[in-house]
Amino acid sequence: MTIAEVSKKYDLTQDTIRYYERIGLIPRVPRTKSGVRDFDEESCKWLGFAKCMRNAGLPIEVLIKYINLSKEGDKTLEQRKQLLIEQRQKLIEKQENIKETISRLDYKIENYDKIGKKKKD
Repeated sequence: MTIAEVSKKYDLTQDTIRYYERIGLIPRVPRTKSGVRDFDEESCKWLGFAKCMRNAGLPIEVLIKYINLSKEGDKTLEQRKQLLIEQRQKLIEKQENIKETISRLDYKIENYDKIGKKKKD
């Protein structure tokens, strides 16, 4: 797949994809003989993973570390697993904070509704 096709498929700009590759957020993408990026299934999987993790708020540094560990092979399986477990826990904590914030907003909105009804009466 070309970078244009991948950009459309994953809803990422071509510049973002190039940046992700340049900083090591995704492994180096295979190239044609003329040097054009030729995204294969593996490259697309890594890009999808990176997008998902970034959308969830994982830091770029953590993802680069994960990619680098994966390049070292099976000897880093436990380290990679631990890294994902730690990030999962952080996301769960973030999710709890978001739930609490939504509850507070709901409470405030309900109060505005009550105040509005009182003024109409």
